[in-house]
Amino acid sequence: MAASYRIAVVGDRDSVLGFQALGLSAFPAQDAEEARELLHRLAKEDYAVIYLTETLAAQIPGDVARYQDALTPAVILIPGKEGSLGIGLANIKSAVERAVGADIL
Repeated sequence: MAASYRIAVVGDRDSVLGFQALGLSAFPAQDAEEARELLHRLAKEDYAVIYLTETLAAQIPGDVARYQDALTPAVILIPGKEGSLGIGLANIKSAVERAVGADIL
């Protein structure tokens, strides 16, 4: 039987709770240490995609980078309640450049 993958959202409470209405698993994190623990725990479980707020990702860059080239989970940075920090877009640009061999964005 094939594995059933899930999608998680990790970030501050205000930023993630709305995602529950979309059927995603929301995991509020109060600080970088809690976000780090959640990220690694969810990566070991059946989560194929983990959305992480840019604010927390900026505080744990080494932990986020650990999953950069892994097939699962895909760690995707999203803006938090503070708005975009540009980190998520920079990561997408870098991934496209690695895949295509040139900056097309």
